[in-house]
Amino acid sequence: MAKSKDSRNKVLAENRKARHDYFIEEGFEAGIELVGTEVKSIRAGKANLKDCYAEVRNGEVFVCNMHISPYEQGNIFNKDPLRERRLLLHKKEINRLAGYISQQGYTLIPISLYLKNGRVKVNLAVAKGKKNYDKRDSMLAKAAKRDMERQLKERMKY
Repeated sequence: MAKSKDSRNKVLAENRKARHDYFIEEGFEAGIELVGTEVKSIRAGKANLKDCYAEVRNGEVFVCNMHISPYEQGNIFNKDPLRERRLLLHKKEINRLAGYISQQGYTLIPISLYLKNGRVKVNLAVAKGKKNYDKRDSMLAKAAKRDMERQLKERMKY
């Protein structure tokens, strides 16, 4: 049977609040080390990226606080839902990330989990925290853009 030529990646989980709370500087694609039941649970949409972050330790990158619910049909192979999982990156990328987060105010935030060619990937971003006034400014800009689009849509009707 021929493979489908769908080149889009299927997003399985997303951290929407990250774009509200952080300025995204640069993004990286990383593989993630998982157990089979975790992959099945992620494919079922049981992953949560809400409060997770990544850190560089001993030349390796780990994602912390990512919650993957235990697989219902799984048995002894289910792992701890909040365990640290290693991210798979090249050594140059790890060194680059370590350089970024050594600067004051930068952190590593997983933005989304998605499938690419049958493998689970993580979109990892180097981010800098927003202050409260930055968040208000971005909310005002978003509201103004929404109002302009609404007015344009109303004018196009006539």
